[in-house]
Amino acid sequence: MVTDRASGDEGDGGLGRARSVADGLEPAGGDDLATTLPESLTIEVALPAPVHEAPEEEAAVALVGTGVDPSVVAVLETNTTSISLSEPALAAATTPASPADTGSIAIADYSRRERMAGTDVGPESAAMLTADRLIDPRRGPRSAPEGAWQRFVYRTTFKRVNLGDSARVRARKELDARIDAVLEGGARFVPVLTRKGGVGKTTITTLLGMALASVREDRIIAIDANPDRGTLSERVTKQTRATVRDVVNKAASIQGFTDFTRLVSRDATRLDILASDTDPMLSEAFDENDYNVVADLAARYYSIVLTDCGTGIVHSVMRATLQRADSIVIVSGGSVDEARLASETLTWLEANGYGELVRNAVVAINTATQGTNLVKLEEIEAHFASRVRAIVRIPYDEQLAAGSVIHWSDLRPLTRQSARELAGIVIGGMPDREA
Repeated sequence: MVTDRASGDEGDGGLGRARSVADGLEPAGGDDLATTLPESLTIEVALPAPVHEAPEEEAAVALVGTGVDPSVVAVLETNTTSISLSEPALAAATTPASPADTGSIAIADYSRRERMAGTDVGPESAAMLTADRLIDPRRGPRSAPEGAWQRFVYRTTFKRVNLGDSARVRARKELDARIDAVLEGGARFVPVLTRKGGVGKTTITTLLGMALASVREDRIIAIDANPDRGTLSERVTKQTRATVRDVVNKAASIQGFTDFTRLVSRDATRLDILASDTDPMLSEAFDENDYNVVADLAARYYSIVLTDCGTGIVHSVMRATLQRADSIVIVSGGSVDEARLASETLTWLEANGYGELVRNAVVAINTATQGTNLVKLEEIEAHFASRVRAIVRIPYDEQLAAGSVIHWSDLRPLTRQSARELAGIVIGGMPDREA
């Protein structure tokens, strides 16, 4: 209820008149006023609903684009949505972070995206000037194609038309990529073995090593672990007289890769060869413990270690070799007895707990052995296909048949291609291993 009192004239007379009107003793407008004012005047006014005022402790703080550091949270009520922050946190929330506070990594991660969205985040760091951001692949020069017809079109059109590589070149590059696949988790060991001698086991080891070393950028070594005087070192030009026995005797003094390379011979493809003992009186002395010493040193400096194993499959060196093996290559000749002995090698491995190695094995069939022309090689391949992962034929090559130094560049193209296929299959079947 609101009471309105009429105001009078200025001075005491006006004040007295106002009081008389309020008391109802005198007309408000004088003698000429028809009515008099009531004793009180009631006016109803619709006021808005009262607005709730949040207490000071519940005052909200707007955090625009700024995270809350958990270390400065003072109180967190699980039944409410308010967080009470200490004064340093409030100051940090209301003050924009400087580049020095956020660091270059945060700026590199967020500033370009936010800048494109129209947000001013300060200057960019140099880390944001990446090649992916700055270089337009459509404007860059394309490499000249490989292939007779593709190269002809490329040159006659003044490098305006690039048909790309030929199918053969693409296949070659794809095989290179398979051979050069990254292997995580340390050195990988690949024994090359069979129960029969004279089937080209040492030759296959050399070809496989050369095919790997000619493509891969890491280090490849082939170790002659034949306790019966192996001939692996005779497949490359000798650069040292050192053997596995010297590695065992000097193991404590080998402090780096340079020390180790003094004991090996290196081929033009960068394949390193570690020879076996040449003295037949000492050959039997190379046992399981000696092989482990050599293998431990080789694992320090090489990514792939090939082992040319002897025919003595029950020898202690064979046990140490198989325990380290990541994959195996079984060598078979093209005759009936050579194929049968190679299959019996797989049977022996399965019977002695190496079934997983057998299923992942690769059989290399050396077609340069005697009797190959009389045997159905496809039947040999069908037999091994039921037991192993892959089979590769190694064709006859005069340089390989000579049994002397092998020069990779002088081999027939088909021989090199077969060795490269063997290398790609071996690398492709390497089991995953944690780094």
